[in-house]
Amino acid sequence: MKKISILSSVLLLCLNFSCKESSVKPANAGLISSATHVSPHSVTDASTSFANGSDVSWVTQMEASGLKFYNSSGTQQDLFTILKGYGINSIRLRAWVNPSSGWCNTADVVAKAIRAKNAGMNVMIDFHYSDTWTDPGDQNKPAAWASLSFTDLMTATYNYTYNTLNTLKSNGITPLWVQVGNETSDGMLWQDGRASVNMKNFAWLVNCGYNATKAIFPSAKVIVHLANGYDNTTYRWMFDGLKANGASWDVIGMSLYPTTSNWSTYNSECLTNMNDMVSRYGKQVMICEAGMSESAPTTCESFLSDLITKVKSVSGSNGLGVFYWEPEAYNNWQGYGSGAFDPTGKPTVAMNAF
Repeated sequence: MKKISILSSVLLLCLNFSCKESSVKPANAGLISSATHVSPHSVTDASTSFANGSDVSWVTQMEASGLKFYNSSGTQQDLFTILKGYGINSIRLRAWVNPSSGWCNTADVVAKAIRAKNAGMNVMIDFHYSDTWTDPGDQNKPAAWASLSFTDLMTATYNYTYNTLNTLKSNGITPLWVQVGNETSDGMLWQDGRASVNMKNFAWLVNCGYNATKAIFPSAKVIVHLANGYDNTTYRWMFDGLKANGASWDVIGMSLYPTTSNWSTYNSECLTNMNDMVSRYGKQVMICEAGMSESAPTTCESFLSDLITKVKSVSGSNGLGVFYWEPEAYNNWQGYGSGAFDPTGKPTVAMNAF
């Protein structure tokens, strides 16, 4: 609680969106950068098509390990070419601050984003704000940020977001969507940004990511992403809290990982939740992650087909798309068993849903 008067002043600046772009240089921008605020009604999408998406953040690591990908005929092809053949038009890429392995750092994200662009696909950047995986049970700060004061943590969040997106921009990449935090069902950058402990802190951190995004890409849609898209109680708690604390976001993102036996129920509950989010907050919705066991590809195809239909049916055409999480993972890569490629490196019938 020290330096509370300084903290309050800086945070008010962070929450105050002006109509002018900041004249402060990125290195010093921090929290006092005033990004252009773009209301949902003034955003013009670069593409209005429904996002048939895949998160393929593992692709470069898999390729470096010697794994190859094949089309349904068994011909080796580039993964992006194979996915495009199934109707995938959008790619999601996770961004880690300083991963020990190097995979998913800024350089790796840029390399994959360039491949997506060259394949004619749209791009989503998924900031984890960590050096490794984040999810509802793990939201660890990057090692370099661990001892920062909360004011400095917000500055680091802003600057990292700004600089990463600026690097993408300088490489000709314009993401349509930017996700500030991954599966932040209880906030991010714990313990400072843990929502159940301090919702206001989480809201301020969301705004740091939001402001930085709009400063580089004013038309990009900023996503706040939670797990368990069927769980309306958690979504209302989170977004009521963010709204009450002045947070800004454009899209509510969801994950959905049902089993082969409960997928129909989950899909129905998810649709109810999506429509509630649209009516309650006036925001668009998207399935940022979906998956099912690779051992049941036919059931997975049914799950995805039904989910896509339901997202397209969201009131006011506010359902933006569905992303399958790491479909290219096969042969129990990294212990993950919910890809959509078979043991020979070919797509399963699950991909036909797109």
